[in-house]
Amino acid sequence: MDPRAFAADLGLPGLQDLHTHFLPPRVMAKVRAQFDSAGPLIGRPWPLHYRDEDDALVETLRSYGVRRFTALPYAHRPGMAEFLNDWAAGFAARVPEAAVCGTLFPEPDVAAYVRSRSETVQVWKVHVQVGAFTVTDPLLDEAWGIVAETGTPVVLHAGSGPVPTEHTGPGPVAELLARHPRLRLVIAHAGAPEYAEFLSLAECHERVALDTTMAFTPFFEEMGGAYPTDLLPRLRDLGLAGRVHLGSDFPNIPYPYAVQLESLARLGLGEKWLRAVCWHNTAALLD
Repeated sequence: MDPRAFAADLGLPGLQDLHTHFLPPRVMAKVRAQFDSAGPLIGRPWPLHYRDEDDALVETLRSYGVRRFTALPYAHRPGMAEFLNDWAAGFAARVPEAAVCGTLFPEPDVAAYVRSRSETVQVWKVHVQVGAFTVTDPLLDEAWGIVAETGTPVVLHAGSGPVPTEHTGPGPVAELLARHPRLRLVIAHAGAPEYAEFLSLAECHERVALDTTMAFTPFFEEMGGAYPTDLLPRLRDLGLAGRVHLGSDFPNIPYPYAVQLESLARLGLGEKWLRAVCWHNTAALLD
């Protein structure tokens, strides 16, 4: 499948991908090394399909007709978030299609830097599996309040795939939403493998959404199980309500970009749903 043709056949000007990754070169090299070695949070061989430098990867997305995408840095230790935030701001300044992204980590100054960036960051990224923290860490409470007040979306990897940890799962996210019900969360990977639980959270909170990242693809289904077919009507309704977003995890994927699009089309949820997921929902979220 040609991604450009896929979008054109839907009558779209292109694609908007809410879940892509661009990182400082040395950080990206370490991320790739984890995938190459099937590290402890990956759990299986993960042969990366894309390995170019940033400029070439941006051109690849452009060649696929991806008109808007993200950097989504994520910190795994204290003192790292602001370095990543500075780099991501510079990346967005160089790449017109890139949303300004930021990350946060439970540390004493987190509320200060989240507040200082609240008028510029368009998407926050939090990865509790890699960061090894819970979203309910008291150090984060004031920062979450700021993010909820501004309404900036947070792409949150909190599902237990590909490898569960003590911090993953829907329970802490439900507790977080009880404290901050106005948070605009986008649950990465459709919450895999806790698909039903995260779908229910989205249905119960008008500012919670899902992204499609790697979900429904053969590779992901081999790893964590297929998306339950009985949930598909609810997923369709959520997408038509504006709260399912195209995500790919590009470039850290073990198959061509088009596989994600083919997997969405195979769901049989209709062209209106595909148009919403692949363009309109993310356009509305970022604008």
